[in-house]
Amino acid sequence: MKEELKKQFLDTLKEYYSLGIADQIDYEKFYLYSIITHSTAIEGSTVTEIENQLLFDEGITAKGRSLQEQMMNLDLKAAYERSMQLASQHTDFSMDILKEMSAIVMKNTGASYNTAQGTFDASKGELRLVGVTAGIGGRSYMNYQKVPTKLSELCQQLNQRRSELRAKSASTRTSVGEHQANDNKYRQTSFQDTDIIEQYLLSFDAHYQLVTIHPWVDGNGRMARLVMNHLQYEFGLVPVKIIKEDKAEYIQALIDAREQESLEPFREFMMEEHIRNITKEIETFKKSLSNDPINLTPDPINTFDDPIKQQLYQAVVADGTLNYAAYAAQLGVSEATVKRRLGELKTDGIIIRVGSNKTGHWEVAKQK
Repeated sequence: MKEELKKQFLDTLKEYYSLGIADQIDYEKFYLYSIITHSTAIEGSTVTEIENQLLFDEGITAKGRSLQEQMMNLDLKAAYERSMQLASQHTDFSMDILKEMSAIVMKNTGASYNTAQGTFDASKGELRLVGVTAGIGGRSYMNYQKVPTKLSELCQQLNQRRSELRAKSASTRTSVGEHQANDNKYRQTSFQDTDIIEQYLLSFDAHYQLVTIHPWVDGNGRMARLVMNHLQYEFGLVPVKIIKEDKAEYIQALIDAREQESLEPFREFMMEEHIRNITKEIETFKKSLSNDPINLTPDPINTFDDPIKQQLYQAVVADGTLNYAAYAAQLGVSEATVKRRLGELKTDGIIIRVGSNKTGHWEVAKQK
């Protein structure tokens, strides 16, 4: 792997940690929602992040979205919650653990299959008893008869590498940065460059290897990303998310790694993806600070329970010059919803309109 890429990766993470972005209220929750939304989007879900916030927090279903799409997102959320519980306890990986998490992922969308080799139920996390291929005309994954052995070997490898990395980092760890499950924040541990790189690489390798084994008839991609994030959570790292817009590049990286029989193409893609996403987080955070005249006072939007209003407020902080259509596109809601929420924020004295409706802009109201 290129040393320049490693340096850029570490430099980006160091800047992210130094800014304290993860210390924002509800950051972890919304970051997790974003991970879930993009993971299911890669599998065809059209549910937006805002819609998932309403679904997860308020139980409000999205109009125009199928029940299967929404159940896919709810199930993946439940799987992540279970995964984070296991990671915080440093539970070893096993076939039973992976099957348990797969059963949660596929609880409401998995089906039972009757084959010549026997019956298996995807909704119970049972391993496949049939051959599978990577799409129409794609290469076949390994024979189903090899899956149990390969999956067991993967668990052993992961447990050994996890143990070695935890022991290595424990000798140098200080109070700066370990993920604390109870305070809902990611905190940087003593920033040992080699440790951080090796921890991320382990998570990337686990992702790739699980996809290669392809233990289940469905849900393998979601499970691979879940296991990757599981390891990152256990090590106190900022979890990597693969955004839906990069799906083609993501799939190509998996193909390249398989064809080249090397982990490097996938490792490099994952590092580049994390750099891109974290850089966007940093830019958004800096922009909000530079344009927010009340950044030294409590954020008034924290008094509201409406996630759309909260997101819209944050969008205005970042750029108050956008029109209804632009805000709507950014939030994934209708223009009517944006117009109504902006009116509510104005009535509440949170934002003000400067200039005319046609040529003016929104500003955050100064707090007394």
